[in-house]
Amino acid sequence: MDRLAHPANHRRLYDVLWLLLPLAVTAGLYWFGRTHTPDYTSSLFGQRGDDARRLKAQLGSALLCLALIQLILALWMYGLLPALRAASHRVHTTHRLIGLTAFLLSLPIAWHCISAYGVQLTDTRVALHSLTGCFLYGAFVAKVVVVRHRRWPSWALPLAGGTLVTAIALLWYAAAFWYLNDFRAPGL
Repeated sequence: MDRLAHPANHRRLYDVLWLLLPLAVTAGLYWFGRTHTPDYTSSLFGQRGDDARRLKAQLGSALLCLALIQLILALWMYGLLPALRAASHRVHTTHRLIGLTAFLLSLPIAWHCISAYGVQLTDTRVALHSLTGCFLYGAFVAKVVVVRHRRWPSWALPLAGGTLVTAIALLWYAAAFWYLNDFRAPGL
C-alpha cells in the first residue's frame, strides 16, 4: 500500500531507467566492437577495401549535410533564425523525415565499420572514430527518449540534438575528411 502512495518515486525510477538505455546502447556497441573479430574483407554495397572507404566517405559526407540541415531546421523551429518567420508544421515534418533519413543512412556505414574493423583504440584518430561511433547511437536513443517523454527540462532536447550533430561532425572529420584529405586530419 505504501508503494502506491508515492507515485513520484516511481516516476523518478522510470526516468532513471530511460536514462540508462542510451548508456546500455553505447556500452553494448563498444562491447560488440571490442569482442567481435574484424573481417577486413567485408563489403559495403559490393565495395571492398579502398572502394568501400571511398563510398563510406561519400555517404558520411551526405550524412553530415543532413545533420547540418537538421541543425538549421531545429534552430528555425526554436525561433533562433530571426530572418525567418515561425516554422510551419511542414518544417517540423521535414525535420523528422530528414532525421529518419540520416539515421537510415548511418546504418550501413556503421555496420561496415563495426563488422570490418570493430572498435579499435590503436591511435588517436581511430580511437576517436570508434568511440564516437558507439556514442552516436546512444545519443540517438537519448534524443528519441527526450522527444517521447515530454517531462524532461526544456534544454534536454537541444542538448540531445546538438550532441548528435557534434558526434556526426566528429565521425566525419576522423574518417571521411581524413580519407578525402589524403589520409590527413589536422590534430589527429
